[in-house]
Amino acid sequence: MKKILLFLALFLVLVLTACGNEGYRNVSSDEAKKLIDNKEVVVLDVRTQEEFQAGHIPDATLIPVQELEGRLNELQKNDPYLVVCRSGNRSVQASEILTSKGFKKIYNLTEGMNAWPFEIEQ
Repeated sequence: MKKILLFLALFLVLVLTACGNEGYRNVSSDEAKKLIDNKEVVVLDVRTQEEFQAGHIPDATLIPVQELEGRLNELQKNDPYLVVCRSGNRSVQASEILTSKGFKKIYNLTEGMNAWPFEIEQ
């Protein structure tokens, strides 16, 4: 009986750790701002050039999500990245691309620039 319970507990742990986003962490605007202020991340904006020019987080690097796989050589796999888009959808896609290519420290800004209450530059 103990072996069965141990097996079930182990199985449950494996199932739970396999669920959800793999390899990246969702963060709020407040959490993202702290990461930026503490210089813990490189901001990677995955919107279009036009969206970026309309306003972006200071010092952000622009690589539109459509170009990301072809431009991975411009990024360092060991650097931590905060991935940003307009609403949080493209940044999820970009975060999944990055983690599938071996990037380890990826943070996804969940609500994107739509909810960014802090400084932007144009």
